[in-house]
Amino acid sequence: MEKKITIDVQLDEKNIPEKIIWNADDLKASNMPVRAMVLSLWDHVNKDTLRLDLWTKEMTRDEMKIFYYETLRTMADTLERSVDEKQISEDMRDFAAYFAKQMNIAEKPNS
Repeated sequence: MEKKITIDVQLDEKNIPEKIIWNADDLKASNMPVRAMVLSLWDHVNKDTLRLDLWTKEMTRDEMKIFYYETLRTMADTLERSVDEKQISEDMRDFAAYFAKQMNIAEKPNS
């Protein structure tokens, strides 16, 4: 089975993202607009992470803070599921809570 994911980025004349649209075969909605993305890919040959971080002009500072908080939480969850490192994953969640407090954003329930 093969799945296809596409990300289209529309840039302004200064190469700043104006729109980010993503599609995936199993999305309920197609052409979903988003304001920011973090894409990390593992290059096993060079043992290096390839990254693409983009955000549109419309992304607010408050949205970016929440986006980073949720990314930190997701990274902790993924680490625990992938390598079963419960303690360090919980430490990452604690840092995410600290980050939320320092950024003056409310944590989601069950955080």
